[in-house]
Amino acid sequence: SRGGGHPAGHPHPAGGSGAKSSATVSRNLNRFSTFVKSGGEAFVLGEASGFVKDGDKLCVVLGPRGPEWQENPYPFQCSIEDPTKQTKFKGMKSYIAYKLVPSHTGQQVHRRYKHFDWLYGRLAEKFPVISVPHLPEKQATGRFEEDFISKRRKGLAWWMDHMCSHPVLAQCDAFQHFLTCPSTDEKAWKQGKRKAEKDEMVGANFFLTISVPTGPGAVLDLQEVESQVDGFKAFTKKMDESALQLNHTANEFARKQVTGFKKEYQKVGHSFKCLSQAFELDQQAFSAGLNQAIAFTAEAYDTIGDLFADQPRQDLDPVMDLLALYQGHLANFPDIIHVQKGALTKVKESKRHVEEGKMELQKAEGIQERCNIISFATLAEINHFHKIRVRDFKSQMQHFLQQQILFFQKVTQKLEEALHKYDSV
Repeated sequence: SRGGGHPAGHPHPAGGSGAKSSATVSRNLNRFSTFVKSGGEAFVLGEASGFVKDGDKLCVVLGPRGPEWQENPYPFQCSIEDPTKQTKFKGMKSYIAYKLVPSHTGQQVHRRYKHFDWLYGRLAEKFPVISVPHLPEKQATGRFEEDFISKRRKGLAWWMDHMCSHPVLAQCDAFQHFLTCPSTDEKAWKQGKRKAEKDEMVGANFFLTISVPTGPGAVLDLQEVESQVDGFKAFTKKMDESALQLNHTANEFARKQVTGFKKEYQKVGHSFKCLSQAFELDQQAFSAGLNQAIAFTAEAYDTIGDLFADQPRQDLDPVMDLLALYQGHLANFPDIIHVQKGALTKVKESKRHVEEGKMELQKAEGIQERCNIISFATLAEINHFHKIRVRDFKSQMQHFLQQQILFFQKVTQKLEEALHKYDSV
C-alpha cells in the first residue's frame, strides 16, 4: 500500500533525471518475493511517499553493540489473568475472554483470542523487518478444556511480554488501542480498529518512518552488514534446529515421567507392600514395627511416583512454552533477512550501473541511503532479539533448575521419612 499524493515528508533525493536514468535498476520479477510484498523494493527504489508525522517516527540509535531501537521512555508490562467464559446472543454463543491489566493505565480490559489475532495480523503487515511474536496456535476443538485454557494463557503471557519489551511494538498505536480501549465501548473499539486498518505507514511507507543516526560514522559498511546478517542467518538456523531437538527431548522426557516413571516407582511400591503383607502373616509382636516400616516405604514409593508425574508441569512445560515462542520468532527471520538481502542486491546493481554509465550517481546514492535505513532497522532488530533471548533463557533455565532441585528435595524427604521408620524396629 503506497501512500497517494501526500507531500513527500522524507529527505531522500528523488534521483537524477535525463536520458541516463532510462536504465533503472531492474525490478524483481517474482511479485511474490517477500522483498517485493513487504514494500522493501518500492522503498529502496524511492517509490514510497507518505507524510511522516512526528508521532510516527521510529529512531534507531548507535549503542555499544551497534544499531539499536531507541528504548521506550515509558516502559510498562501487562498481565494476562484468569480467562473467563462469557456468552453473547443470550447464551447462544460462548467464548473465552482474557483479563488484561496494563501497568501504565492500571485499567483492566477483556480481550478474546480473535482480538489478539486481529492485532497480530495488523502488526505483521505493518512492520516488515520486525519480528512480531506468533500467537499460541488456535485450537477449535475442545477449546474450553481447563488444560488447554491455562496453556494458552501462559503462551499469551509470553507473547504479551515480548510485545511490551519491544521498543517499537510496545508504542505502536494499534497495540496501545488493544491495551487501553474499554471493553464495554464497542464504538471506540471499532473506530480504533478502522484507524489501524487504514494506517498508511505500512510496508514500504514503514521504512519512511525510520530515522537513523547521521554523521560520519552513520553510514554502515555494506560488506560488514552483509557478513553480520549472514552470521545471524547461520545462528537462527542452528538455534531453530536445537530448539526443535530440545522441544522433542523435553516432550519425550515429560511423557516418560507422567506414564513410565510413575508406573515403575509404583510397581516398586507395590512389591514392598506385598512383602509387608507377607510378613504380617507372622503374628509375632516384635515383627509388627518392621511390617509397618516396610508398608510406609511402599507408600513413599507410591508418592514418589506421583511426584514424578506432576513434575513436568513445574519445569519442563515452561521451557517448552518458551521454545514455542522462539520458534515463532525464528520462523519470522528468513523473511526479514530476505528484505535486507534484496536491498543490498539493489545497491550492488546500482553501483554497477553507475560504473557502466547507465545511471546517475545521485540516483545510486539515493538507493544506497535507503538501503542504509533498512540495514539499520534490521541490525537493530537482530540486536533486540539477542538481548531478549539472553534475558529469557537465563530466567527460564534458573526456574527449571530451581524446580528440579525442589523436586529432588521432596523425593529425598520422602526417603528420609521412610528410613526413620526403621529406627525403632
